[in-house]
Amino acid sequence: MPTIIALILASILIFFPGQAIAAGGTASYKPSLSYDNAELNGQDFSGQDLKTATFTTAKLDRTNFAGADLTGAVISSSTLNATNLHGANLSQGLLDQVRFVNADLSDAVFVEAMMLRSTFKNTNIAGADFTDAILGKLQQKELCKIATGINPKTGVATRDSLACK
Repeated sequence: MPTIIALILASILIFFPGQAIAAGGTASYKPSLSYDNAELNGQDFSGQDLKTATFTTAKLDRTNFAGADLTGAVISSSTLNATNLHGANLSQGLLDQVRFVNADLSDAVFVEAMMLRSTFKNTNIAGADFTDAILGKLQQKELCKIATGINPKTGVATRDSLACK
């Protein structure tokens, strides 16, 4: 019986977080920002706190995320043409089926990010930190061809973070 009650409470927290707060849950809960299907081309999010924000099938061409905190953010099924992520923190993020084209990922932090099925074309990764990021072998090999620099925040060399040979 206690297991069933725990499962019900967990389901309420996951699927109805606002109702859980009203019922006496954690008052400090802050719902994540959702930019799903949003037209954000050319927007300026530089330096902003976007922790756990979602950008599913969002239009993010020429968007400026320089220095933004995107820890735990979800970016899925999106193309980032000429997008600026210089110095952004995408640690523990989910970047699924993201196309980085002519994007600036220099000095960005992707520690423990899941980046499977993402592609990188003409992308600047100088100083980016991919420590413990989940990448496919082909992605890793392609990124190692262009990996240079040391991340100024973490002190980790890009080649080392990608385990380049």
